[in-house]
Amino acid sequence: MTPTPTYDPLSPAMLRDPYPTYTRMLEEQPVHWHAGMRAWVVVRHADCVRVLREHATFARDPSRVGEKIPDFRQNVQMMDPPEQNPLRQLLVSAMRSQDKDRLFREAVDFVRGRLAAQRPGEPFDLMADVSAPFALHISAALLGVPEPDDADYAEISHGIALRMDSGLAPENIPQGDAARKRLNDLGESWFPRPEGDNGLTANLIRRADKEFSGSHYIRNSAAMMFNASYGTIFAMVGNAAHLLATVPDLLPELSRPSRSVTGVDELIRYDGPAQGTSRIAVADTLIEGTRIAAGDNVVTLLAAANRDPRVFADPQDIDLDRRPNPHLGFGSGPHACFGSEFGKLSVTAVINALSDEGVRLRLAAEPTRRTTATVRSLDTLPVYLDR
Repeated sequence: MTPTPTYDPLSPAMLRDPYPTYTRMLEEQPVHWHAGMRAWVVVRHADCVRVLREHATFARDPSRVGEKIPDFRQNVQMMDPPEQNPLRQLLVSAMRSQDKDRLFREAVDFVRGRLAAQRPGEPFDLMADVSAPFALHISAALLGVPEPDDADYAEISHGIALRMDSGLAPENIPQGDAARKRLNDLGESWFPRPEGDNGLTANLIRRADKEFSGSHYIRNSAAMMFNASYGTIFAMVGNAAHLLATVPDLLPELSRPSRSVTGVDELIRYDGPAQGTSRIAVADTLIEGTRIAAGDNVVTLLAAANRDPRVFADPQDIDLDRRPNPHLGFGSGPHACFGSEFGKLSVTAVINALSDEGVRLRLAAEPTRRTTATVRSLDTLPVYLDR
C-alpha cells in the first residue's frame, strides 16, 4: 500500500483551508491508502468520476458486500441501480414538478427580509441570522411541509453531518443514528398531505406506485431530501457569503446577468460544501495502476477533484466565466444530487437580495468552522452590511 500522507481531515489546518493539501495530493498521491479512514483516497477528477459512475464496480449500497442496513437508514441514496431507478425517477419527477420561479421569488424576498432586519452599523452572524433560517424556510417550501422548529432541526442536521465522518470518528455514530431516527420521525409526520396540497411531498404521494406508496423507503427518502436541502443550502450560502465578504469585487461581477449561471457554478467549484463521498469496491480493480481489492472502501475527494489542473485551467483562481465547468460539487452518476438546481437557486437568491438592497458584506471578525470533514461549513460568520 502507498504510505499514508500527513493528512488529517479534522485537523484545524485542514478545516481552515484544505486546498493546499489537496493540490499536493493531486500531483504526488492521487491514489493512496489512508489508515485512519481505512480507505483508499482518490483525488483526481477523472478517477473520482469513474468511481461515482461505475456503480457495477463501486457500490453505494453496503448490502452488496454483505453488510445489513437497518430500516432507518434505508433510502434512495443507499440504493444502487437498477434497484434504485424507479424510486429515483419518482423523486426526480416530483422535484421537477415544482414552480421554480415562485420558489426563487420567495427565496429572494426571504433573504431581503432577513437583511433588512439587521441594524445598520452593527455586526451580525450571517449563519445564525440568515443562512440557517433561510435553509429551513426554503427546504420546507420546496417539499411543501410545515417548517420544523429551527433549534431542534439544527441539532438533527448537525448530528447527521457528524455521522458522515464516522470513518474518522466512530464515536459520532450513536449521535448520528439518533439524529437520523428523529429525521425519519419528522418525515413520517408529513404523510399523508392535506387535500389540494401541491408541494413536492404531496406530488410524490400522488405519483407513487404501489411498490413505494406504503414503503418506508419513500418516507425516509423524503426526509433525506429535506435534510440534504437544508444542509446544502446552509453550508453553500455560508461559503459563498464568506467569499463575498473577503473578495469585494465579487458581488458586482456576480450581479451581471451574463454571470448568473456561470458565476454561481464557479463559487461551488471553488469552495463548495461537499468534500468527499465513499463507495465500496465489489470487485478487484485498478485505479491509476493501484490495485483496489473487493471489499475495500474508496473515498473520492470531490473538492480536490474540483481543483484538478487537468480539467480546470488555473484552478486556484475564481473565474466567473469558466466554461465548461464540470465540477463535482453535487457529485456525479446515479447518486448525484437531484436538487442541485435548487441549491444553485439559493445562492443566486442571496446574490440578488444583496444587490437589490444595495449592500455588501464585510467581515466583522474571523469566522469559525464546523468540525466536520465531509461537509465544509462555517459555524459562525460575523459580518457588517455596508451600504
